[in-house]
Amino acid sequence: MKVLLAAVITAGLLTVPAQAIAQPLAVAGQAAAMQRDFGLSDQQLQQRLSAETSAAKLLPAAQKAAGASYGGAWYDATTQKLVVGLVGPDRAAAVRATGATTTSVPVTSKTLDHRKAAVDKLAGKAVPNAVSGWSADPKTGSVVINVQAGQRSPAVDAFVAKVATTGAVTVKEVAAQAPRTYAAGTVGGDPYYVSNIRCSIGFSVYGGYVTAGHCGRSGIVRGWDGSDQGSFQGWSFPGNDYAWVATGYGWWTVPVVLGWGQVSDQLVRGSWEAPIGSSVCRSGSTSHWHCGTILAKNETVNYGNGALFYGATKTSVCAEGGDSGGSFITGDQAQGVTSGGWGDCTSGGETWFQPVNEILQAYGLTLQTA
Repeated sequence: MKVLLAAVITAGLLTVPAQAIAQPLAVAGQAAAMQRDFGLSDQQLQQRLSAETSAAKLLPAAQKAAGASYGGAWYDATTQKLVVGLVGPDRAAAVRATGATTTSVPVTSKTLDHRKAAVDKLAGKAVPNAVSGWSADPKTGSVVINVQAGQRSPAVDAFVAKVATTGAVTVKEVAAQAPRTYAAGTVGGDPYYVSNIRCSIGFSVYGGYVTAGHCGRSGIVRGWDGSDQGSFQGWSFPGNDYAWVATGYGWWTVPVVLGWGQVSDQLVRGSWEAPIGSSVCRSGSTSHWHCGTILAKNETVNYGNGALFYGATKTSVCAEGGDSGGSFITGDQAQGVTSGGWGDCTSGGETWFQPVNEILQAYGLTLQTA
């Protein structure tokens, strides 16, 4: 089942301009975690990090070169290149001149985003539970509807037929488990408590920290030691899944994500956005430190009972109850805060995060950086 990553202790419930990258996407501690989670040798890891760093550095210039023909971009792990989708051949030479490769796609990114927004609007809140969510696929130019394996039904078919009136829609069979939210100095990944809920800190901002919106909306927040830490100043869920907490009571903020002894604590130096296909790691107060790959962006997640989460980034990273709100980071660049997913860190699974730059923009916050 899908779950918001907050742990309920008593009930058992579970674009900022790109910055120059002066070092590989993963720092030393993250490299060790990536070797564990991806099963890479030292040489394979260094090759991957070097290629991903190059792809991330190319993305802003390649998108600019593509202009109105831009049809999305992704990192190809096989060729170790950034691939830019283009509508028509006119801008291909300009994009290749940046160092990226190109491929033909059916529609522009702008058109596909409009189609995805139309599906969001038409879907409403009455989404069958067997529909895990949907996302825009730049490679096919369609909105992909994710349906849980073995759960196809007349209700699902009716939903697909309804949203298909917005344009190109395809159906993809995904894991049988449904997504759920993982709700179970301030440092990213550290626990905090609201009433009987435990969640995790995302990233420090000046004046407090950002986290998941489903974790709480009011009241005093307590820190890892049980002492008063601060209070919610803003929250949004469903729709979005973000919140920010203003700290006080002697607590201060630091630009660090906790490594839990598995890796070194990680400094946060910015929030440039890693492309699809890049590696990403997560810190949380339950399952601690795990890594995976960015699978999709701007996905709509169905948490059931009308709770839809728009604009999510999907990853292959595992998570568990209590990890909600925790830090997703690529190298020293903040990516987002943990929302929910399916599975666990024993059998594996997938997790979605709320992009951090949207939170900063929504509340006019400034990320604290080293």
